[in-house]
Amino acid sequence: MQLNQVPADIGGSSSGIGGGSGTGRLVHTHGPWTRAATVATDLHTSTVKSKADLSLAHDDMAGSLGGLASLATLKAVLASWEERLGSVRDECSTLGPKLHQVAVDMGEADHSVSAKAAAVHVSGSGRG
Repeated sequence: MQLNQVPADIGGSSSGIGGGSGTGRLVHTHGPWTRAATVATDLHTSTVKSKADLSLAHDDMAGSLGGLASLATLKAVLASWEERLGSVRDECSTLGPKLHQVAVDMGEADHSVSAKAAAVHVSGSGRG
């Protein structure tokens, strides 16, 4: 084997290394990072709505339970859930932009590596 060739297919298939297309190229896409950022944004939005719905439901219920001993417990549970939902909301609001930035950074790194690799002269076809 030479360094400038793709290794022979050990598995016996003709589809290339690892079952891929056999092009011998590593391709990066922004897709996974962008999808993850979208999920974080969607989760942020749904958490904000859930927290508002929870507070509204508690307010409606609290009015009819005035004077019951369980009202204090329900308020403690509400405060706990509001804190948890707030933490998720805050994390997702910072995570979405960070994931978008990873997609950009990875694309820039891929471009830089591609330019450096293109500058390397390989004799022959590079495929052995």
